[in-house]
Order: sequence, then C-alpha cells, then structure tokens
Amino acid sequence: MAQEFESFRVYKETLALTQKVFELLNHQHLKNEFEFSNQMKRAVLSISNNIAEGSEYNNNAQFVRFLKYAKGSCAEVRNMLNICNEIYHINTEDLKEHCREISVQLSKFIDYLKNNDNKRS
Repeated sequence: MAQEFESFRVYKETLALTQKVFELLNHQHLKNEFEFSNQMKRAVLSISNNIAEGSEYNNNAQFVRFLKYAKGSCAEVRNMLNICNEIYHINTEDLKEHCREISVQLSKFIDYLKNNDNKRS
C-alpha cells in the first residue's frame, strides 16, 4: 500500500506554514486587503493540495508533476511575503525561510521519486 500523504514530512510542514500564513493575514494592515489575502490563501493552500492530489496517482511521474506545482505555489507565497514586507512593512523573514525549507524538501522528494520505480504500490 502506498504511503498516505498525511505521513509525508513535507506535507506536515506545509500545514504548519498554512497556519502561520492565515495568522499573518489577520494583521491589521492586511485585514482589509481582501484580494491580496484571498490570493495568498489560495497559494498557500495549493502547496498542500498539490501534494495530496499528486500522491493519489499510482505513478511517480504524475506525482512529480504535482510536486512541481507545489514548488511553484511555494514560490508564489514567498513572493507575496516579500510584498508584505515591502508594502506593509511586516517582517516575514521567518515565513520566507519556512517556504525555502519546504521548497528544498519538495526538490529532494522530486529527486527521490525520479530515481525510483515508476509505479508506486
């Protein structure tokens, strides 16, 4: 039986990041920035959603594709954290570092899957 996505360390890290981003969006400077907040929520949720969706395919190539989407969403979140810092003067360095760590974990996971059997059981 394939490992369930909830057991992946990188998935657990994305949930922690998601919680922190949602907390950030309660900041007084962001409360009325509905479009910005909505986009950031969608981007951070997309990271874990892509890990979950990709894991359900019984094919490493498909899973890798979704992990790459997750990496892209992680970069989008990091960009939006840069905007929080530049425009709203909110310190987001810890969150950006968390994004970088997740991106590295995703890269390692992608490399692992590429170097192993195509079928997962």
